[in-house]
Amino acid sequence: MVTIHLVRPSEVEELLSLSRKTFYDAFEHLNNKDDFEAYTAVAFASQKLLSELENLHSQFYFALIDDEKVGYIKLNYASAQTELQDDNAIEVERIYVLASQQGKKIGNQLLDFAIDKAKAENKNFIWLGVWEHNMAAQRFYERNGFKAFGSHKFWVGKDEQTDILMRKEL
Repeated sequence: MVTIHLVRPSEVEELLSLSRKTFYDAFEHLNNKDDFEAYTAVAFASQKLLSELENLHSQFYFALIDDEKVGYIKLNYASAQTELQDDNAIEVERIYVLASQQGKKIGNQLLDFAIDKAKAENKNFIWLGVWEHNMAAQRFYERNGFKAFGSHKFWVGKDEQTDILMRKEL
């Protein structure tokens, strides 16, 4: 059974370890090594992650099975949202599950948690960005009622990449 709990700033190193592991497993083999290392050196720096944890408009939650941290989700509100910054929405900036735990519906439970939270807070919609080449994730979000509404560019080192922006009306 999966339990979900709020990540505390004192757990930053555990979050950092899980973040790096899940991100590397998912994307390292799909990117140029130098570009990937340049990106992750900044994106997964301990101090950067701590500042995100301490941001009053962001929340991280661990997914646990038998007290083992197997995944996490990051939710952004208001000005912490990367793109829209809409007070009537929540952004799912990150949702990752350990490769060894894939297929156990942990991602579904994390996404359901975010959707239920948005509904309880009377938000109009929930949204996210997903890499254009991550077709499995795009299909996952479509199955969960998300629809594409735009895109944005981002850089992995010197490599310009595109995220598809998707939203679910509540």
